[in-house]
Amino acid sequence: MNDNGNDIRTGFSAFAEMIRVLGISTKTNDKLDALMQYFSAASDRDKVWTIAMFSGRKPKRFVSPALLTQWCSEITGLPLWLFHESYLTVGDLSETIALLLPPNFVHHHTLQADEFSAPSNVHEKTLAWYLECFIQLEKQDESVKKKFILDNWNELNATGRFVFNKLISGNFRIGVSQQLVINALAKVLEMEAPVVAHRISGNWDPSTVSFDELMFADAGNADASKPYPFYLAYPLEDEPASLGDPQEWQAEWKWDGIRGQVIKRNNELFVWSRGEELVTEKFPEYEVLKNVLENGTCLDGEIITMSYSKNDDDSIEWKQLPFSYLQTRIGRKNISKKQLQEAPVGLIVYDLLEYDGEDWRPRSLDERRAKLEEIIVAINQPHIQLSPVIDFNDWDELAIIRDGSRDRNSEGVMLKRRSSIYQVGRKRGDWWKWKIDALTIDAVMIYAQKGSGRRSNLYTDYTFAVKDGDKLVPFAKAYGGLTDKEFAQVDAFVKRNSLEKFGPVRTVKPELVFEIAFEGIAASTRHKSGVAVRFPRMSRWRHDKKADEINTLDDLKKMLDLYGSKK
Repeated sequence: MNDNGNDIRTGFSAFAEMIRVLGISTKTNDKLDALMQYFSAASDRDKVWTIAMFSGRKPKRFVSPALLTQWCSEITGLPLWLFHESYLTVGDLSETIALLLPPNFVHHHTLQADEFSAPSNVHEKTLAWYLECFIQLEKQDESVKKKFILDNWNELNATGRFVFNKLISGNFRIGVSQQLVINALAKVLEMEAPVVAHRISGNWDPSTVSFDELMFADAGNADASKPYPFYLAYPLEDEPASLGDPQEWQAEWKWDGIRGQVIKRNNELFVWSRGEELVTEKFPEYEVLKNVLENGTCLDGEIITMSYSKNDDDSIEWKQLPFSYLQTRIGRKNISKKQLQEAPVGLIVYDLLEYDGEDWRPRSLDERRAKLEEIIVAINQPHIQLSPVIDFNDWDELAIIRDGSRDRNSEGVMLKRRSSIYQVGRKRGDWWKWKIDALTIDAVMIYAQKGSGRRSNLYTDYTFAVKDGDKLVPFAKAYGGLTDKEFAQVDAFVKRNSLEKFGPVRTVKPELVFEIAFEGIAASTRHKSGVAVRFPRMSRWRHDKKADEINTLDDLKKMLDLYGSKK
């Protein structure tokens, strides 16, 4: 206890307590305080691993959920069917195990001497100790993993078990943004948040880097691949006229691809996605930039699928292909020749973050754009294109132009203040996205499944169908767009009106009608309906409609003819 009577925790228990507080807090300031308190007291090794966990750099999962389920069932004496019923009620495997395990239990699982050697000289188990053990355990036998897990289940309290299980499962989503972690670190270290964001980005290994190396290394010793934090736009909340003089703004199309940075340093090329994934090998089309880009250059743009052709005057005419083409490339480790031909990748470049090794982010957009135009002309590659600036005289004219966004496979228009610097994260004021209205269809809910996190005890994930004659054809899943009150009402309906049960999924009476909004539509051979919709969500609950008044499959196909594309 400290002088104020507060409980002082250290090591892994401090990390677990912070996660508990973050999980129950509803106010951002409370979460920020919990993070700051933790970072102020934690060891440097635990700080590094905490930053890693909140930025997606977690160790590989070394044991399957099925084994964790089996071992918990053995300890508790519960048959597997009853365990699974408990899991369906709780909605989270880590929490289910933590709730079911008795406070203390005896297990007789032993190993031969020295089968597994955990890090030595440990006075107290820390977050770093656990995660470094996980790395060692990856290649160990199942019996070794089992003894390690059972020993630690027995030692930890309920909160510790829950967090320990979360770390094992790799499903470490606590409802805290990376930006909040950055802000907490910035306050504790008395640094600017953009500086912290840049230093924790890039290709670093939490098992080898020190806290000082990560946060205070000289720029000259920094990882050559390190990207910059992305600047993100807010949706435009008012009419564009509220932004003032249109001449102070640059308008571009909002491209429907993957945000990325292309970096050349030390004669090496690096391609980063917005999710801080190094994806250089996935896009061999960019390899040519290694020879034509100057060292010390970082381009910000959109990774898209693109077709192009040469005109008689040698100018290039190009167009973006639908996002569904790009989806055939996402997640694949090896790209075949056929995929390269059917889904050719290009890059639409719209900003310059570094030039000649100098950080250009503090310069105005006008200055960055002028230099960027010079760079793209010098590159002279047909699949590397400068994002076109939309010419317009007033906001009404731009509104008319925006209405044609879907003809370009665009989601709308980006508005950027010409005098703006390149900031970090999502900021209001200088960059706005003015998206076109979503496509909508009225559909009926036919399946429901429980959600995760704070909604793990409610049915919040739904499947929707349209009519095809006398049949209902599923076409989309959605889990967002309703209020907490509405989710509770739908949950009550599901529990009263379930018809069949398939694992966690419930078939329900087809009575609840919702307006489903989505950003795009494409032909699909993988879906029974023959179409796939992009970013579906519930835009409103149609209490005024009955199930026999919903849209039809023909309506979807007409929408596909108007706004979609066939593969």
